[in-house]
Amino acid sequence: MTKPIWSACCVNCGALCPLRLFVENGRLLRVESHDAPDSAKACLRGRAAKELIYSKDRLTTPLRRVGARGSGRFESISWEQAYDQLAESLTEVVAKYGSGAVYRQYGSGTNNCLLTYRGCITRLFNLTGGHLSHYNSYSSAQISVAGPYLYGRRDSNPAKDVENAKLLVMFGDNPLETQASGGGAGKDLLDALKISKAKVICLDPRYSDSAAVMADQWIPMRPGSDAAMALAVAYVLIAEDLVDKQFLNAYVVGYEGMPNRGSYKDYVLGLKDSVPKTPQWASAITMCPAETIEKLAIEIGTTKPCFITQGRGPQRTAFGEATALSIMALAVITGNVGISGGNTGDVFGAWGPKWPRFPEGENPIKDVIPSFSWVKAIKDGPSMTRLQDGVRGAESLSAPIKFLWNCSSNITLNQHSELASTKRVLQDPNLCRAIVNVDARLTPSAKIADIVLPSVLAPEQDEIFVQGWGMTKGLFLVAKAALKPPGEALSQYEIVRGLARRLGLEKEFTLDRSHWNWIEHLYRASRMVVADLPEDIQEAIDHGPYSFSPPARLIAFEQFRKDPVASPLSTPTGKIELYSERLERIAAQWTLPPEQVIAPIPQYHPSWEGPTSDGYPLQLIGHHYKGRVHSSFADLKSLATVAPQRLWLNPIDAEKRGLAHGDLAKVYNDRGQTLAKVKITQRIMPGVASLPQGAWFDPDSDDIDQGGCINALTRDFPSPLAKGNPQHTNRVEVIKSDR
Repeated sequence: MTKPIWSACCVNCGALCPLRLFVENGRLLRVESHDAPDSAKACLRGRAAKELIYSKDRLTTPLRRVGARGSGRFESISWEQAYDQLAESLTEVVAKYGSGAVYRQYGSGTNNCLLTYRGCITRLFNLTGGHLSHYNSYSSAQISVAGPYLYGRRDSNPAKDVENAKLLVMFGDNPLETQASGGGAGKDLLDALKISKAKVICLDPRYSDSAAVMADQWIPMRPGSDAAMALAVAYVLIAEDLVDKQFLNAYVVGYEGMPNRGSYKDYVLGLKDSVPKTPQWASAITMCPAETIEKLAIEIGTTKPCFITQGRGPQRTAFGEATALSIMALAVITGNVGISGGNTGDVFGAWGPKWPRFPEGENPIKDVIPSFSWVKAIKDGPSMTRLQDGVRGAESLSAPIKFLWNCSSNITLNQHSELASTKRVLQDPNLCRAIVNVDARLTPSAKIADIVLPSVLAPEQDEIFVQGWGMTKGLFLVAKAALKPPGEALSQYEIVRGLARRLGLEKEFTLDRSHWNWIEHLYRASRMVVADLPEDIQEAIDHGPYSFSPPARLIAFEQFRKDPVASPLSTPTGKIELYSERLERIAAQWTLPPEQVIAPIPQYHPSWEGPTSDGYPLQLIGHHYKGRVHSSFADLKSLATVAPQRLWLNPIDAEKRGLAHGDLAKVYNDRGQTLAKVKITQRIMPGVASLPQGAWFDPDSDDIDQGGCINALTRDFPSPLAKGNPQHTNRVEVIKSDR
């Protein structure tokens, strides 16, 4: 019997699932998941590795653009030719614009790899003079930036702690699809609910798989209205005297008692703006009956511990920071922070050790931009400022982006917004002088590149895979390459090493270590993190996955709850700040467009394409889909068969438009058009459509996308505080396609 070889599925779903590869005569026969009872079990995505590896679309040689940029026409070239062109372009850009014009694209297609995630090209750029950096993410920029203004830092209880809760309230959270494997928060949550038998309430425009499997109650509400819902719940809690006054007095500032400013309580009751945030007020925004909001509030206020959590979807909106803070505030005023079975109102808790990684070195360039703002940095780089655009490390950028390196990421022309406009920017070689893409397939982002470099997949390289967030147990796996890569495909380390050699920096880049030498070096350093790893790396390889538990109980702010004097928060007051003077100062200093607002307390702000705005009649969101991880696996036919790309539409909206189930529809607004077949279902509320995110952008000659890619329709306009991704803020129309 063929002995399995260990590898892993390392895409960005929040889990890292081990894979057992059965190989004979150099050919992969089949892929199986880990068979240990308590291990992470790979979903169909991970188990589709064979189809991915042997895809006819695998890149096997370096490619050079021969037509206009974006035409998709390439010719095969040698690695030496590729390195010559790359070195020439990089040297030319640095000489003319400075190293601040060099940018490594944000992306997450190869998460959880100690050697080849992103450190390789970053180290080389730093050796050549530095590069423009980015901060935050497309996934959770708004909540990551907003949360610390309330709590001093982000923290939350893990999904496993729901076993101690009596009520679980989930705002826009869908872990059973976003983390579809047996290794993420979804599995932990299901296990916890078997113990606690807590009542589960899901608030979401869509009856997700998580709601279908777990929820006792689904409360549909319009996208972008979560803050209004949370404030109306708070109104009832205050009116019915269900807030935790003892907790508020001991641990919180800004709930009340803010002379001449207006406290959180004043805002909720409408004492400053004459708009009480009643259930009736919120009902007109959320389209949820006032009686339902009242009952939800009473249930939250009379059940303890109550675990309030939110997914990352609600904060990916025009005012995502205010949304995140408004939901978190419910956990605060009910006193559910710092206790087991409660939560901070944030996403399910994550944890993980500080892993050793390939050393990136020191970056001489201190300019940093929000990850969502790179297109603006290409168009208007030096005009971007700290007070207007969230630039860090400098008052303004020193240079526009002129050299863009994209590795294992489909951000460039798929996961970003307003793709028709983005494509026009990228097509202009006068704006961006060189675009490089490293990937295993010719993705939409690769098609816009000047040079495309073929990369290996995880089973084709030596690597250390690690996991330690979003799940109860961490995982560590040393894997030897199970398969020979196709053609001339190389690992990211070898790709960058070749370019370093061409630039005369090979010794400085490698530090005289080969790919395998670095694996050995990182393994030795990892033994300081996972204590029971054997001294012999071969023994670790033969063993396969190692699992380990967090070092302590993970109850967010538990020590603060026990003694707020001895264990203060890192806010200016040391307490939870429902009124943030820091946000007040930012609101006074920053330059914001009329469509944006920053407030010192959690508020609801009507957004530019929200539930109460004018324009196109349908709100459009883009839910995460179990058939792919973002855009990874989107090109696999087997997964598309079981999880086809469909526009979700309520029967009421479909009937108005004469659409039948399975019809091809055109979804459009002023930013673009895309085509998708319709799924007519009562699992989405009227007035809302949902197009699963991650489908590959495929525009025709008229710029009509044939792939059902939602980002043909989303707006490239960041949120006010985090400058984050607002991609669930869209209005569209849907009609039957004549194609």
